[in-house]
Amino acid sequence: MSDTTHSNAPTSGAIQPRGATAALILADGSIFWGKGVGAIGQSVGEVCFNTSMTGYQEILTDPSFAGQIITFTFPHIGNVGANAEDIETGTPAARGCVLRMDITEPSNFRAAEHLNAWLDRCGVVGIAGIDTRRLTRRIRDNGAPNGVIVHAPDGVIDIAGAMAAAQEWPGLEGMDLSREVSCTQTYEWTETSWVLGSGFGEQTEPKRHVVAIDYGAKRNILRRLASAGCRVTVVPCTATAEEILAHKPDGLFLANGPGDPAATAKHAVPTLQALLKHNLPTFGICLGHQLLALALGAKSHKMAIGHRGANHPVKDLATGKVEITSQNHGFVIDQDSLPAGVSATHVSLFDGSLEGLQVEGRPVFSVQYHPEASPGPHDSHYLFKRFIQAIDQAN
Repeated sequence: MSDTTHSNAPTSGAIQPRGATAALILADGSIFWGKGVGAIGQSVGEVCFNTSMTGYQEILTDPSFAGQIITFTFPHIGNVGANAEDIETGTPAARGCVLRMDITEPSNFRAAEHLNAWLDRCGVVGIAGIDTRRLTRRIRDNGAPNGVIVHAPDGVIDIAGAMAAAQEWPGLEGMDLSREVSCTQTYEWTETSWVLGSGFGEQTEPKRHVVAIDYGAKRNILRRLASAGCRVTVVPCTATAEEILAHKPDGLFLANGPGDPAATAKHAVPTLQALLKHNLPTFGICLGHQLLALALGAKSHKMAIGHRGANHPVKDLATGKVEITSQNHGFVIDQDSLPAGVSATHVSLFDGSLEGLQVEGRPVFSVQYHPEASPGPHDSHYLFKRFIQAIDQAN
């Protein structure tokens, strides 16, 4: 049997090994051969890596990963199987996945389906058995490349065609993906956080009303808001300020999402600038943080090395405390571009980049990372309490 069917001997190079049923082809000509998993077909996107050791299903369904092929640096993927609860949106946003080893057999009491079957059913193309350490070093040193995954059980792979597709794909810079992952109609969210033994709860007696602008919202963020006593009205990313204010919110939440914030800003910033005039308590996460910053007059840029994982240390500049955070972003706000009256609140201890901001004297703040911890540590749950306190003080 070929080494492509054994995860302890990953291969790469121009010559297709015997038995290879998949390939990852990068725009620079690099080829990684392996074994196809998930859906059959071809998918193009930006190849990035995620260092999280848990939560692969949440990662694959995070709308912020739209347009991206995810390389998991942790080798054992699949051991908890798949289920209908650990998803962040109905359809996986990721364009593909890259694994070091064959998908692990499920061994968890919550497993309802084999991960490979779930990937296939959801249309996610994947490859296993490649040298993910080599690929991760390549991304770390040279940035996230465009790439194509091809899964062909018969082994017939058009390398030249796939390479052309990778080279022709425009990349995430300048790409507005929020419209692809946002809801198209306003809806109410009432589901609360999951509890062992009872599952998800239901918010029946909300004390506050929050309008969440959906740029690609994760369900667990909405659950955290509902669990904090909020009635959550979710509106599309294209909603106008007038439409949002018509809901008479007590607070405004700016959700996470994918793509280039500067591109999304073309339709989002005018709305946010109009909303900011009303001094509503406002909390932004990830893309929501970036769009808030742009609405305030700051600038953004694409990072040489993005932040994707559940072990990123962030320092709170007010308290000096360090929290371990979950992150997923390839763009960042330039801290030096923050205008007068807007101050940095958190910074990354990996690279010093901006991780949080606040408008001085106003109940408006945001963070670059994911305090809902899905997946990841719970160090940053306090930010939801801070938002609730700001709403209560304003009312």
